[in-house]
Amino acid sequence: MTTLDQPETLRATAARRYFAATRSRFWRGCMDADPALIAFVLPWSTTAVIVILPLWLIAIAPTFEPKKFAETLRRPISWLPVAFFGLAVVGTLWAGGQWGARLLAIGPAAKLLLIPLLIYHYERSSRAHWVFIGFAASCCLLLAYSFLIFADPGWQSTAAHGFDTTGIPIRNAIDQNQEFALCAFGLAAFAIDEFRRRRVEYAAIAASLAALFVLNILFVALARTALIYLVVLAVVFVGRQISGRWAIVAFAAVAAGVIAAWFISPYLRSRVEHVAVEYREYRETHRPTSTGQRLEYWSSAAEWIKERPIIGHGTGSVRRLFEATAVGKEGAWADRVGNPHNQTLYVAIQWGLLGCIVLFAMWYRHFRHFAGGELLAWFGAIVALQNVLSSLFNSHLFDFAEGWIYVLGVGVAGGALTKSRAVSPAPTR
Repeated sequence: MTTLDQPETLRATAARRYFAATRSRFWRGCMDADPALIAFVLPWSTTAVIVILPLWLIAIAPTFEPKKFAETLRRPISWLPVAFFGLAVVGTLWAGGQWGARLLAIGPAAKLLLIPLLIYHYERSSRAHWVFIGFAASCCLLLAYSFLIFADPGWQSTAAHGFDTTGIPIRNAIDQNQEFALCAFGLAAFAIDEFRRRRVEYAAIAASLAALFVLNILFVALARTALIYLVVLAVVFVGRQISGRWAIVAFAAVAAGVIAAWFISPYLRSRVEHVAVEYREYRETHRPTSTGQRLEYWSSAAEWIKERPIIGHGTGSVRRLFEATAVGKEGAWADRVGNPHNQTLYVAIQWGLLGCIVLFAMWYRHFRHFAGGELLAWFGAIVALQNVLSSLFNSHLFDFAEGWIYVLGVGVAGGALTKSRAVSPAPTR
């Protein structure tokens, strides 16, 4: 062998070894472990999510097959999130203000690009359950911590924020309720599935955990937005998971549970009744209550949408418009907010009717994809439906925790469900 041949041989050997490594069991395990780790750390840390995500992209890059990804991208559940992001990019062209603010405003929509990539990966992986187990296990730890600091506030961390941090270890009640509600309804469906398989002990454990999650929401730390999606999800749960005469019994049990919770929990009653108090104070004294601020934001948003109803004011215009409105005001009304606390209004301000069409089409296609009796379909359905409902009072598609829950839930469940249905037809309940 000549000296000139040696570098070529070494490169070829290195390439073969690299190719073999990227197809190894360890490498495939890393590709599946990273999304599970993201799901596990999501309820606790934004930084950890940002650190782990690039590792997953690096791991999946050598195995990426453009032709197969193109097949995934042809389906509306995959290309609509990309279209939404594309609209955010194009929307910078007609937005006012500094270019830095316009480009920064693309960020909240960028996470949607991960949905088709997750669908593509989990159409080929058999470890989607790692993600759901990781998220549920993390939320169980958060649940235990929540009950602990509710019983003994001395254990309270400084990572929680909001006007009331009772029973909230980290972040706020809105995020915690969002996570706990998903676990409650996911575990409840799992309990029914295990009961039908005659694995009563697993069904009992899952049902008990589901009940604890609901009790925590209603009696320990409640964001009022949660009441909207809890009721709707409970009705949908009974309709999809229970049939025949048992459905009537279940609906009656849900109604009885709501009534019982109302009379048993002074905390629940006070949280709901305070909406009327906040509204009255807002109307009579223009005090910046939580309810009053939302109404003010929605009123301002409606006026801006009327100005440019078709394509909106452009990407990044929400904060600029709200900051201009806050000039000269006092107290909380002078706060520089960048969120109208409604996802549809958030989208309509920036991209008008065009943006709303893309948003609603994406929500609809994702929810429709999860029609069916499979457990995976239920997991995806509650993620999609909860996001739609909670986005009536928040911009949860663009918020960090709720937005990533949507991306992970729809992407992982969507890909795994497609894989499952390709192997066997959807079962009926």
